[in-house]
Amino acid sequence: MSISFDFTRKSVLVTGASSGIGRGVAAAFAKAGADLTILSSTDSIHEAAATMRGNVKAIKCDISDASAVTAALAGIERVDVLVNNAGLEKPTPLSGTNPTGDATFERVIAINVNGTRNVTDTLINRIPDGGRIIITSSIWAKTAVGGFSAYVASKHANVGLMRTWAQELGPRGIRVNAICPGWVKTGPAMASLGELAKASDTSEEALLAEIMSAQAIDGLMTPDDMAHTYMFLASEGGRNITGQAINVDRGEVMS
Repeated sequence: MSISFDFTRKSVLVTGASSGIGRGVAAAFAKAGADLTILSSTDSIHEAAATMRGNVKAIKCDISDASAVTAALAGIERVDVLVNNAGLEKPTPLSGTNPTGDATFERVIAINVNGTRNVTDTLINRIPDGGRIIITSSIWAKTAVGGFSAYVASKHANVGLMRTWAQELGPRGIRVNAICPGWVKTGPAMASLGELAKASDTSEEALLAEIMSAQAIDGLMTPDDMAHTYMFLASEGGRNITGQAINVDRGEVMS
């Protein structure tokens, strides 16, 4: 099914757009005519930009570094739609062996929570009244899974940021929402599937079948399946929606 959106003359910035959901969402905005800026901490962001049609600018930046974000985004004058998609998904099980801290735990929080705040705070005065902010959270923001405490906590935090900013920015007409994807065929998601399969002493195929059976609609989504929800929230169709964490998960988590 084809749905038409037009973002001509709209400035859109998508973080974490070198692969996965971010890349799929960014490509859809580019196709819809947006003046697009995509950002990632990896060199592959430039390769991603080269595959997208239209006016696309790529920036390499580690969003956990506030000063780097300030410098990287200095040349951007206006952002009509900000998609805070960048995130890190890694297992962080309790081990009892990290009394001085866990570098992976801290890195996940630094990117998923601090990074989301760094980008938003840097750009907030360049988002016009009536603009849109969309955060990629997760269905794990509404539930949990063992062994992924940092990621789960960060995604709960993303929803908290979204709700707070929706209240704070409401007087300016800026709509702030979160999208909570279910299982999407991306590199990080499949890596997590492998970790969960290992922890439960089962095969990845068997675990994926179990996950799919929990969905009301069967099948593993792809990044392209996610794009229309982001574009709807960014469009006039989403003008009455703010402060919401919207599941796109084929009915796996109904809350």
